[in-house]
Amino acid sequence: MRAVVMFAPGDIRVEEREDPAVVEPTDAIIRLAATCICGSDLWPYRGDDDVDHTPMGHEYVGVVTEIGHDVKTLQVGDFVVGSFFASDNTCEICQAGYQSRCIHAYPMGALGTQAEYARVPFADGTLVATPGMPDADLVPSLLAASDVLGTGWFAAVAAEAGPGKTVAVVGDGAVGLLGVLAARQLGAERIIAMSRHVDRQALAREFGATDIVEERGDAGVARIKELTGGYGAHSVIEAVGTQESMMQAIRATRAGGHIGYVGVSHDVSLDGLELFFSGVHLHGGPAPVRRFLPELIQLIWDRRIDPGKVFDLTLPIEDAAEGYRAMNERRATKVLLTV
Repeated sequence: MRAVVMFAPGDIRVEEREDPAVVEPTDAIIRLAATCICGSDLWPYRGDDDVDHTPMGHEYVGVVTEIGHDVKTLQVGDFVVGSFFASDNTCEICQAGYQSRCIHAYPMGALGTQAEYARVPFADGTLVATPGMPDADLVPSLLAASDVLGTGWFAAVAAEAGPGKTVAVVGDGAVGLLGVLAARQLGAERIIAMSRHVDRQALAREFGATDIVEERGDAGVARIKELTGGYGAHSVIEAVGTQESMMQAIRATRAGGHIGYVGVSHDVSLDGLELFFSGVHLHGGPAPVRRFLPELIQLIWDRRIDPGKVFDLTLPIEDAAEGYRAMNERRATKVLLTV
């Protein structure tokens, strides 16, 4: 099969690899209908994370082609959506709604899903079948549910976005934009998107943003305070993972408010005394996408939300290197790869 491999920072290639096979009786094999490039894939691409001949990708939708003999809830031919972490969905952590921290959690990125086929461990606990074979125009939105929509949704839930709340979103990538969508769906009264990019500002407004703030850092915090009568936002979504974005999120949150942080942390350090006196709640980490998949799939299936709009560039998998370049250079928000 064709698969995307990152040989070294900035070096993306598509090569022929062996088709995956069932290894454990709880495995499923899927033929991908679509895959994509994640903002977190840019960390190793830029040299911030180690990479060496690494298979890439952790977002996926497709059709089940083979199942292990212990798989009970899926059939060959099902169209499925999965999470970027495989989970058994039965342990106490999963049952509490934190499947990404399952005691048997397995990162799909270690297997690579920017490929024609993928092996999915713990298939019963990881994959959710759609009500039928989706129309082609629903596939991008279902793919978004596999990571960026589920992650944005978790961030909004962790930030306790809801009726009567003002929500600020730090980060205007796909996760931040879908955090805006999630906050709107959860009933937030006011949603402030922090963005300097005109195209992303437009999509944020389409998803439900009521205000745009272009300032960053301390200036961005001051603007949030100005818009909220000096208090700060009730709920803040942090969707970047840098020192600046985390401090901007903490300082833009009112005392007693909540921060949902889902940006993959890189060199972030928190001052204990400042955090102590901020009086804010911090809740986040790798999103338990599996918790939300049934609800998100139904919302997409019923055409009540269209998160697939975050894909603004579609390329064949052979052109994956150009997709990485486009996202790295901010010529694209999120790239869908056809297989």
